[in-house]
Amino acid sequence: MKTRAQAVVIGGGVIGCSILYHLAKLGWRDVVLLERDELTSGSTWHAAANIHGLHDSTNISRLQHYTMALYKELEAETGQGCGVYQPGSLYLAQTEAREHQLRLQEAKARLYRMRFHEVSRDEAERLHPLVDFDGIRCIMWEPDGGNVDPSGVTQAYAAGARARGAEIHRFTPVTATEQRPDGTWTVRTPNGDIHTDWVVNAAGLWGREVAALAGITLPLQPTEHQYFVTETIPEIADMGRRLPSVADRDGEYYLRQEGMGLLVGAYERDMRFWAEDGTPPDFGHELFADDLDRIEPNMMRAIDRVPAVGRAGIKRVINGPMIWSPDANVLFGPVPELRNYFCCNGIIPGFSQSGGMGLMAAEWITTGETSRDMFAWDMARFGAWADAEFTRAKVREVYSHRFAIHFPNEERPAGRPLRQRPIYQAQADMGAVFGLTYGWEHPQWFAETPGATDTNGFTRQNWWAPVGRECRMLREAAGLIDISNFAKYRVAGPGAADWLEQVFANRMPQQDGRSCLTPLIGKRGGIAGDFTVTRIAEGDYRIIGSGIAERYHSRFFRAVPLPGGTSFTSQTEAMCGFNLAGPKARDILQPLTETDLSNAAFPFMTSRLMTVAGVDCLALRVSFTGDLGWELHCATEDQAALYAALLAAARKAGGGPVGARALTSLRIEKGYGSWSRDYSPEYWPQECGLDRLCKMDKPFLNRDALEQVLSNSPRERMVMLALDRAATDASNADATGGEPVFLNGEGVGRVTSGAYGHTVGVSLAIAYLSKGAPGDRVEVMVLGRPHSAQILSEPPYDPKGLRLRS
Repeated sequence: MKTRAQAVVIGGGVIGCSILYHLAKLGWRDVVLLERDELTSGSTWHAAANIHGLHDSTNISRLQHYTMALYKELEAETGQGCGVYQPGSLYLAQTEAREHQLRLQEAKARLYRMRFHEVSRDEAERLHPLVDFDGIRCIMWEPDGGNVDPSGVTQAYAAGARARGAEIHRFTPVTATEQRPDGTWTVRTPNGDIHTDWVVNAAGLWGREVAALAGITLPLQPTEHQYFVTETIPEIADMGRRLPSVADRDGEYYLRQEGMGLLVGAYERDMRFWAEDGTPPDFGHELFADDLDRIEPNMMRAIDRVPAVGRAGIKRVINGPMIWSPDANVLFGPVPELRNYFCCNGIIPGFSQSGGMGLMAAEWITTGETSRDMFAWDMARFGAWADAEFTRAKVREVYSHRFAIHFPNEERPAGRPLRQRPIYQAQADMGAVFGLTYGWEHPQWFAETPGATDTNGFTRQNWWAPVGRECRMLREAAGLIDISNFAKYRVAGPGAADWLEQVFANRMPQQDGRSCLTPLIGKRGGIAGDFTVTRIAEGDYRIIGSGIAERYHSRFFRAVPLPGGTSFTSQTEAMCGFNLAGPKARDILQPLTETDLSNAAFPFMTSRLMTVAGVDCLALRVSFTGDLGWELHCATEDQAALYAALLAAARKAGGGPVGARALTSLRIEKGYGSWSRDYSPEYWPQECGLDRLCKMDKPFLNRDALEQVLSNSPRERMVMLALDRAATDASNADATGGEPVFLNGEGVGRVTSGAYGHTVGVSLAIAYLSKGAPGDRVEVMVLGRPHSAQILSEPPYDPKGLRLRS
């Protein structure tokens, strides 16, 4: 076994072998995989190994299609069979909501040239004559769906990696991972130690235990999972062809052919955790005792849909472990607090995603960033607040509702409330309906009476009208928005200005009390973040950014060393904040402070340290709604006092509390993009209008990459769309993000943010389009159906910014 490597991958399941293969394929030949037992031990060997391409996330769909195509390439490349069967998959909708979901996926498939389309009942019966299609609203067909052989795929990845020079060592458990002073690692095993630049944790069921060797706690929890295979079914034996799989997610089971019988699996409501205190070190290819009674309701629904299942005997039952994250998505990416420690843990649809995740991991490790935006799967989306109790609650929820639709704006309740700020109860008493924002309870909208909850769906829900009232109140008088969910930082010391100049693309404020907006540039030249930087005094600066991305952004901040005597401090938990915005904001705020708030004394994009109702605040003259307004940031212990004073004053002027959903509507009316939706590392600054904030006459993080992308013509541009009111009112729905856009029948882009513009009276969307000019008519696929829209030349609300600067 070699003693030096570029990367050591820990875990010989399908994901670890895929990462090893892709590292070698991208040119890293000095790589090693260590497996404690045999390859595939743990979860890989007993997986049902279904493959499908479509996903609610466009990027995951892309990665899944890459994976499906890769399997046949692997077979040709290595000579190792992957057991690929692609008889197709039928997707059934029993409910209107499921039909909306499937039609939206069909529209995305059309945009991205993926094979997925509706078929008639007659055609579906020809494809799968054993299925009873009564009660089905629509049927979609994915010709490439199917399944693979778990062992074959894993061995093919291993063979491909070995052929490129990678080493694989079985029966070599990792006993320690120790970081050296220079940031490299020593990986210890009973068979010798390896000095490596990168450690990759792909340890599957043992992901928690391997992470603990490096002092890391991962929010993961294994569960039991069952499926069974029937005896031979005569109709299948006589068929002469392989039957397609059936995705009847409203029935909460999955079904496909296995041999001459059928394989049926379920995610039951009466689920079971396993190994809550740690995965046993000697576990390998064992299974649990059968417990089919738990999945009987799911089985009965499968029998109702495919009666042949009920007539066949059961040949074998597989009850084995799988490991979950709190949201059922992979924990992916480098650990922000450590150098060169990469995680890829908790992948549930492993055989649909193995190739794509392996490629993305290899890209990140070898180049410093993925080619696709992976923020929604970045392990940095969870912090220390995602403890064992929260993880168990969420895993119970996601397992038992595995096939439930995750609707736009849906807030699932398990494990909550978790983190509460001082005014949580006061907001609840006022009718606040909360969402989870990086572990914090944050008000989404305010109901007329306390105790209200969201309804969920693709159409307009019970919060649509209350959000409209909040929007109109703010535009006509004032609204008080809780912005405590923003990330807040302080940089102080003699090198503060120089450090900020090296991190951010814009030029930093040169005068006390001045603020600037600035992008953060990613490794490939895209938008890794957008921030407001304020100079309080010489050597004292405050930064405000996305709260959900604080841990993500810490990787960029750590990439630039702090000068001596200079400190960088997160103030996100120590400080809270409010945005008071609207035409009466100045009249409301002025009696509460001795600071002159006149436009001459306190103009737009300036700041002051001032006292409001006896509370010391950092006040910024900015507003994400596009109105006259101030952001007021105070110590967390003063939040309740400041809120009470501001709210009382606002109500006297006809204002009141405003939630996050109204803020979304208001900022879209103004055409303001939001990071992680309209800005991401995939988008270049010149495509979203942020190139004007990039000052190329100074050095800054990833400037060379930006210089390269700025030399290119935009691939697409961020635009605003106004959807025809008749169409959106008829469907009772608005765009929310991800809807394809077509121009003269050609797919030209997709929506990144959408909402009804309550104060301009039209449904709006922010989209990226490769073609089209202001005034052109396009079709936006809301609910998967074409909705006519027009490309706007300017935002419909205050396009000249007069109110913002009033």
